[in-house]
Amino acid sequence: MAMLALLDAGPAHGWALKQRYDRLLGQGRELKYGQVYATLARLERDGLVQDVGFAPGEGAERRLYAITGRGVEDFDTWLATPGLPQGRPGELFTKVILALAAGRSPAAVLAAQQQVYLVRMRELTAARHAGDAVDRLAGDYEVAHLEADLKWIELAGARLAAKALRADGGAAAVLGSEHDGEARHDG
Repeated sequence: MAMLALLDAGPAHGWALKQRYDRLLGQGRELKYGQVYATLARLERDGLVQDVGFAPGEGAERRLYAITGRGVEDFDTWLATPGLPQGRPGELFTKVILALAAGRSPAAVLAAQQQVYLVRMRELTAARHAGDAVDRLAGDYEVAHLEADLKWIELAGARLAAKALRADGGAAAVLGSEHDGEARHDG
C-alpha cells in the first residue's frame, strides 16, 4: 500500500518513490531498489498502477508510474478498514515459551529484554523533540509499543513466579488456562 499512497500525490519513478518511502517510513529499514521495482511490476500487473511514460532529464530514462482509479479505490479501502495485529506475538513471546520448553529460565529472558527496552525508552525520550513530525510520531509509536511490551513482561513474570511450571503440558499449561483453580481429575 505504501507505493499506492506515494503515487496518490502524482506520477513518479522508482528512484523517487524509494527516496520518499525511506524518508517517511525507512526508520532504519530502507527499501532496496529491487523491492521497489518488483512491487511496481506487481501493482501494474494487478491494474493498480500504470506506466505513463518517462521522466524528462539527464541520464537514463526513468519510467513514470501513476496510480489507477482501481488503485485509488484499493488504497482508500485499506485506509478505511481497521485491522487487528496479525499472527502470534513476536520474538519475545517465542523466546519465553521455548525457554520453558527447554527447561531454561524464562525469567532471565524477560529480565534481559526488560533492560534492553528500558534503555531504548530512555533513548527515545531524550530524542523526543528532535526531528520532524514523522520522526516524532515514529518515536511515540515505538514508545507506546515498548510500554505495552514492558507491561506484558511484568504480567508474564508475575504469572511465571506464581506457578510451579512444567513446559511439557503445552502453552496453556505453561502460562495458565481458563481452568486455573479447578481441580483436575484424570479418570
